[in-house]
Amino acid sequence: MASGTTAPPPTANLRRIVAASLIGTTIEWYDFFLYGSAAALVFNKLFFPDSDPLVGTLLSFLTYAVGFAARPLGALVFGHYGDRLGRKKLLVLSLLLMGGATFAIGLLPTHATIGTAAPVLLTVLRLVQGFALGGEWGGAVLLVSEHGDARRRGFWASWPQTGAPAGQLLATGVLSLLTAVLSDSAFNTWGWRIPFLLSGVLVIVGLWIRLSVDESPVFQQALAQAAARKTADKADAEQLPLVSVLRHHWRDVLVAMGARMAENISYYVITAFILVYATTSAGVSKQTALNSVLIASAVHFAVIPAWGALSDRVGRRPVYLLGAVGVGLWMFPFFRLVDTGGFGNLILAVTVGLVLHGAMYAPQAAFFSEMFATRMRYSGASIGAQFASVAAGAPAPLIATALLNDYGSSTPIALYVIAAAVLTVIAVGVAKETRYRDLSDIEPTDDAEPATARAADARTV
Repeated sequence: MASGTTAPPPTANLRRIVAASLIGTTIEWYDFFLYGSAAALVFNKLFFPDSDPLVGTLLSFLTYAVGFAARPLGALVFGHYGDRLGRKKLLVLSLLLMGGATFAIGLLPTHATIGTAAPVLLTVLRLVQGFALGGEWGGAVLLVSEHGDARRRGFWASWPQTGAPAGQLLATGVLSLLTAVLSDSAFNTWGWRIPFLLSGVLVIVGLWIRLSVDESPVFQQALAQAAARKTADKADAEQLPLVSVLRHHWRDVLVAMGARMAENISYYVITAFILVYATTSAGVSKQTALNSVLIASAVHFAVIPAWGALSDRVGRRPVYLLGAVGVGLWMFPFFRLVDTGGFGNLILAVTVGLVLHGAMYAPQAAFFSEMFATRMRYSGASIGAQFASVAAGAPAPLIATALLNDYGSSTPIALYVIAAAVLTVIAVGVAKETRYRDLSDIEPTDDAEPATARAADARTV
């Protein structure tokens, strides 16, 4: 362990913190992914009924992408106050915003009732969702990373990451159940509202759990030290976290953005766009497509902690690179399997894709946390992750749908994901290994890396 690393908390306390982060992120991702699934299945009919079916889906995914546009703003605002006020307070706020917006979507009148105001209101609520999620991710992974010890940080920090497949699993499972027991008419009329209204109950549970955890001890230490030296160096102590990130960690922000390209794009192609492609091009039923994502998401949930643990043994970069290369190589077989229309082949295609995605997603929490000094860690990790989402995850289903519409083939879509994988390999390839980095570094000692990182890097060579 790096010299000066804070002692790990008792295992029971750490597990409670992990559980609070996991449950909160699961609810937030449930809300976010529920919208994506509904956009692929029903929103084109309910909010864009005058369009050609595929064009309606395109417009539906456009409102889906708008949520990503708000995520960088959420990263800036939540990152700033998270680095000044603490991780816990901002996580409670993000959960309230996300849950409130999702519940409101469940009450929203459709185009048939209020005309063009319906998609406008839908877009506004999607913006609120994106803003909340932009601040959620950084706080959730930091709360765990800063409580845990360096030697198992990859494993423990990967658990909040499982909130994504857990949320996908929950959202897809509820939709799959409803489509199985309701007729298409009933589902399109009122059944689609049930999963959105359910969010209100989930938020109450999430708040109860999140309010019970302690603030990060690393952040509390950083806050105390900053206050102690505020009089001696007032200008530096009051420097905005965003300014500090751009001054000391701009290379790390670029690395984080590049690392997210393949991870983000592949995920939304595999889980959101596949619902469109499988039903329109491969002749697969809506229920079959949902069930394949449901099964694959369960496997995805299970493998993420395993990949996180492996990153503790061999390093963040090797595991991340394995995932990036693997997902790029899998794209052509992925679409060939889906094209067969067989349920087993569809499950295989999506499952392998998500297992490879997990190799990038699992070490990402620890990897990004270890890049930044404590007083700018929330801002740095959030900015790097969420600014990338605008260029990666936001347009991914939109671009994939447009390519399918223009070319009528999966080949351009596969090449699109492969190009993203190349960018990620380059970004992670030039990054420094961060395993065992001491997160108690309050401020960076130079523009490149904290001092304790150099000792850790030397041990991992």
